[in-house]
Amino acid sequence: MMRLVHLVVIGALVFAAAYVYRIKMESTARTEMVLRLHAQIRQERDAIARLRADWAKLDATGRLQGLAERHLKLKPILARQFDQLKNLPERPPRIVDPNDPDPIASMIEKVDPDLTTGSVPASSPESPR
Repeated sequence: MMRLVHLVVIGALVFAAAYVYRIKMESTARTEMVLRLHAQIRQERDAIARLRADWAKLDATGRLQGLAERHLKLKPILARQFDQLKNLPERPPRIVDPNDPDPIASMIEKVDPDLTTGSVPASSPESPR
C-alpha cells in the first residue's frame, strides 16, 4: 500500500514538473515574441521618422520656389493687374429665400413653376387608377 502511495506521489511530481516546464517554455516563447514586436515597432518608428524628415525636405518652401521657377513659366503679379470693385459685374439675383424651409423646392419652383416631380400629378383632384 505504501509503495502505491509513493508511486502516485512520484507520478504527480513528474507530472507537475513537466507542466511547470511547459509553462516556462511558453512564457519564454511569448517573451521572445514580445521582444521581436518591440524591435519591429522601433524599426517602424524609425522608418516613420525618416519619412517625415524626407517629407520636410521635399516640402521646404525654398526647394518648391526653385522648382516653380525652373519648371513653371510664371510671371510676378503686377499691381496694375487688379481691377477696381466698381468694375465688377452685378451680383446675380437670389434664387433661394433664406427663410424658406425647403430651399431646393423653391429653386425648382422659380426656375420652372409648372414642373412636377414624382409620380403624383400636380393638380388632379382624383388620380386615375
